[in-house]
Amino acid sequence: MFRRNFALVISTLLGFAFLMGLGLWQLQRLSWKEALIAQIAARRDMAPTPLPPQSQWSSLKPDDYDYRRVTLRGQFDHAHEAYLFRASPTGAAGEGPGYEVLTPLRLSTGGVVIVNRGFVPAEKKDPAMRPQSQQVGEVAVTGLMRPPEVRNFFTPPDEPSKNLWFTRDPLAIAAQAGVTAAPFAIDADAAPNPGGWPKGGATVFSIPNNHLSYALTWFALAGTLLAVALVFGLRRGGKIPAHDIAAPKR
Repeated sequence: MFRRNFALVISTLLGFAFLMGLGLWQLQRLSWKEALIAQIAARRDMAPTPLPPQSQWSSLKPDDYDYRRVTLRGQFDHAHEAYLFRASPTGAAGEGPGYEVLTPLRLSTGGVVIVNRGFVPAEKKDPAMRPQSQQVGEVAVTGLMRPPEVRNFFTPPDEPSKNLWFTRDPLAIAAQAGVTAAPFAIDADAAPNPGGWPKGGATVFSIPNNHLSYALTWFALAGTLLAVALVFGLRRGGKIPAHDIAAPKR
């Protein structure tokens, strides 16, 4: 009996500690996510600053620049625009499915940056269907610095030969265009483009934050485990189990 009770206590305590640890970890994630959301909001709402010089690009870290609002000037290389597929509406674009138009911008200060000019529906993918969008000459762009997107198991393979992409990968897009570009991209603001397309402001700001509910779930499971083990232990600890009590003989 002692060995069985000892095993029950140890296994219960280990399980309780594990579940509580998961809950505490989710609380840490909650704190991190709330700080991240606050940082994104602060950077998004700040007045734009000049794009960092090309000499600093290789040393920039995504955590230092993601969602930072910047200004830059240059000429678009429309002959090498690429298309990032989006299955559902994104940001201020409000259309879908369709594509985000990613175009190399040759900076007046030197260097090339891939600019996400915004969203076009599938029927506007061909530049011939939106000729006014092909701006000529030097232009000013204001937008947010964005790092490369992370692929996952469900992301289809890119098709560089068709300029069709399923992740925002500025270096790969630039290589396909035959240029050397910054390791980040720029999501252009929602300022209207000539002819109305592409629709800028395609950045998605809705970041899931379910860590508190996850933490409460783990804590509830820990409490349930403790309660079940306690009831089970009390029943096993009885000298005569309830199901073994026989009816009195007559």
